[in-house]
Amino acid sequence: MRFLPAGPSALLVELKDLDEVFSLAAEIDRRRQDGWGGSIVDVVPGATTVLIDGVADPAGVADDIGTWSLPELSGAPAETVEIACRYDGPDLVDVAKLWGVTEVEVVEIHASLSHRVAFCGFAPGFAYIDGLGERWQVPRRPSPRPVVPAGSVALGGTFSGIYPRSSPAGWQIIGYTDARLWDPGRDPPALLAPGTTVSFVAA
Repeated sequence: MRFLPAGPSALLVELKDLDEVFSLAAEIDRRRQDGWGGSIVDVVPGATTVLIDGVADPAGVADDIGTWSLPELSGAPAETVEIACRYDGPDLVDVAKLWGVTEVEVVEIHASLSHRVAFCGFAPGFAYIDGLGERWQVPRRPSPRPVVPAGSVALGGTFSGIYPRSSPAGWQIIGYTDARLWDPGRDPPALLAPGTTVSFVAA
């Protein structure tokens, strides 16, 4: 672990990989339930970092966390969200060429992989969904599209993503879903949160 101050009351913890991120975030959550870190207002996982906001004593917290033995991830995930996807996106053919498979096989592969939300960002409700791995990673489009419809299911690097609203997009769009990713009237408003398992199902 590497600890970096982030402003007067936040601490950024750099970690080796996503598994360590989830382990640390889970351990922080467990200890907070027992009263640890009372001033903390938010814990934000990233691809290889955890940001802890609202830390009264960043140096002291860093020293404390540095003594922890992080638990190995085990057991079933707390939640699985099923995403019905119409695999008819404009970049499906290009992804098939990149992977060296047919369009039908792209659908079969993507729907068969184990997907998990790594972190959220870009727009309210947008989740970076880990699961493609090095084998199936894809580059961004050479030229971003000025706008794509809400519900576009896309691939970028080793992640899948679903655009929660109409917006510019540089990822490879392979399909669409009617799932509502962000609903201010829902508690919580985001359908997908870090750690959530995502199951893509061909619609």
